[in-house]
Amino acid sequence: MQIFDPSIFPILAADGLTNGAVYALLSLALVLVFAVTRVIFVPMGEFVVFGTLTLAALQLGKVPGTVTLLLILLGLAAALEAARHLRRGHVTPAALTVGGAALLGAVLWGAAHWIAPLKPPLPVQVLLTLLLVAPLGPLLYRTVFQPLQNATVLVLLIASVALHLVLTGLALVFFGPEGSRTPPFAQGTVALGQVTLTWQSLLVILVSAVLMLALYVFFERTMPGKALRATAVNRLGARLVGISPTSAGTLTFTLAALIGALGGMLIGPSVAMTYDSGFLIGLKGFVGAIIGGLVSYPLAAAGALLVGLIESFASFSLSGWKEVIVFTLILPVLLWRSVITRHAPEDEE
Repeated sequence: MQIFDPSIFPILAADGLTNGAVYALLSLALVLVFAVTRVIFVPMGEFVVFGTLTLAALQLGKVPGTVTLLLILLGLAAALEAARHLRRGHVTPAALTVGGAALLGAVLWGAAHWIAPLKPPLPVQVLLTLLLVAPLGPLLYRTVFQPLQNATVLVLLIASVALHLVLTGLALVFFGPEGSRTPPFAQGTVALGQVTLTWQSLLVILVSAVLMLALYVFFERTMPGKALRATAVNRLGARLVGISPTSAGTLTFTLAALIGALGGMLIGPSVAMTYDSGFLIGLKGFVGAIIGGLVSYPLAAAGALLVGLIESFASFSLSGWKEVIVFTLILPVLLWRSVITRHAPEDEE
């Protein structure tokens, strides 16, 4: 076949590894969220979309709609926290929560409307994007999943699907139907043997590898990371030794949103992102997570890289069938997993 031409094969492989590196990050986030909270996080791709579109809006000097979404979620989270304090008769903490949220929201709104029209340098725009998108994770957890933390996996899945539909609709309202593509972080090309790659592709692979290494160090060397690992292994045991499932869930969703935003900014220069692009991108990360059985981080990352490679080769030879080929991959994996996995009652800890 033509794809095995020595002049084509390395190019397709490099392109597949570039996309696969981003899918691997999403797979790791999906495995982490499921292991800690039992949520099959369908809206993972929406963090990618908000990351790309927020950066694109900042580069045009516009205030991104992410600010409005952040303020809405901040208000909802503050109201839920205040109601929890009031049910316990704690009036002062309730008032402080509402007042603090109002002050934070005012500062956020003012800062966004002051900085965005100035079109700051790209590093500042990247930092602003992370500061706007990453808080969406813990706020979504507080408003949607924390009240359901004792629900069944099926209920959590239904809430996850509903949240995906809501976020997709909000992305349409905030950013419009037109797609956006962000400029590459690095210009030019580099020759590696017989293969010529763009610096942007190398940057995506390098940043993804560094982020995976950082996650490894976080889980192996830090107390919060070890607490998340303990919660993922046994939630009941983690609670018995004093690890709060709420804090673990909040930290998990913060990491997921941060990874999604980074993934969106990395993939933004190569993919024209629209308000509804998140589902397909998240689903490709989900295929990798399924290959890892939603428990194994190395297998999930390897599976996501495989997805990227298959997508790249399918795009060249069978472009009209590339999505079918990628998602068909999940069927034998699910069959294999159903055979080798020990089925346990849902409430077993």
